[in-house]
Amino acid sequence: MEEGAATIGALGTTLSVFIGVTVILAGFASYMTGQALANTWKPGWQVVVYGCLLGFADRFLTFALFGGELLSVSGYVIDTGVLLLIGLFSFRFNQVRKMTAQYPWMYERAGLFAWREKGG
Repeated sequence: MEEGAATIGALGTTLSVFIGVTVILAGFASYMTGQALANTWKPGWQVVVYGCLLGFADRFLTFALFGGELLSVSGYVIDTGVLLLIGLFSFRFNQVRKMTAQYPWMYERAGLFAWREKGG
């Protein structure tokens, strides 16, 4: 890790590395994972499994590229929590989009994360 960069203890790395690697890079992968699972009609619990695996990959990238703490439990929990939020948001958003597009005679959008039966 470069000198002069303030390491945030709970993250196990600097804030700029956290935003760059976790939020932008791994967050994009998590968003695409949620979208792929929703588009292939997979169950939502799989987002959690893949999100935990992405958390490990994110921790390793932070360690290998920027000298962050590899075995930071709090860093893993925070990183994985952010990735799970992004993945679950993407899954539900795309699931609602797919339901209302595939069955337009039966369902209509009832907000960002919900659908309802038409005329019911």
